[in-house]
Amino acid sequence: MKLKMLCLTLGLILTVPSLAAANGKVPDTKGEQREDAPCDCQEGKQHHHHHMHRDWHAHMAEKEQKLLTWVDQYTPDKKAEWTKVLAEKKTLRNEWMSPENAEKREKWKKEKMAKMEELKKQFDEGKLTKEEFIKQAHGGKHMGHWKTFHELKLAVEKKDDKRAAVLLNQLLDQAKQHNQRVKEMLKLE
Repeated sequence: MKLKMLCLTLGLILTVPSLAAANGKVPDTKGEQREDAPCDCQEGKQHHHHHMHRDWHAHMAEKEQKLLTWVDQYTPDKKAEWTKVLAEKKTLRNEWMSPENAEKREKWKKEKMAKMEELKKQFDEGKLTKEEFIKQAHGGKHMGHWKTFHELKLAVEKKDDKRAAVLLNQLLDQAKQHNQRVKEMLKLE
């Protein structure tokens, strides 16, 4: 059970940056872009990376539209700020995925993989608990936006206006922090 949980966690951790950076094209290590590579998934089997396939753009646009609808409803005074942050996020993602940044992506990926291997080794040796492993693997708050979005969705379903407003503001702060991290990654040499 521990091994399954560890593998699932590792898969999620390794997939999330790709989800955030995916733009409908498959990056090539040579810095080229190939249009819509075919899926090599076996028919009938569900894999967590299906989110990265062709419907990713549609899914993200739908999620963004839902978010902006909630902003209009619960925090209309923040609409302009949300629009700016989301536009900046798209711009930064496109810049990160550009061929000019292929080397930075590869370097970042290698560093991330080395960190994951070290954490896995510590976990296997019993030096880290599962909770410590997950916390360190996620880099602290980097995964908070997934949880916050889920909580926001529940608050909206329960028609808890005050909680929804609080969560939208929290999510806005997390989006700004994410954009700042991407800016820092783009500055790395």
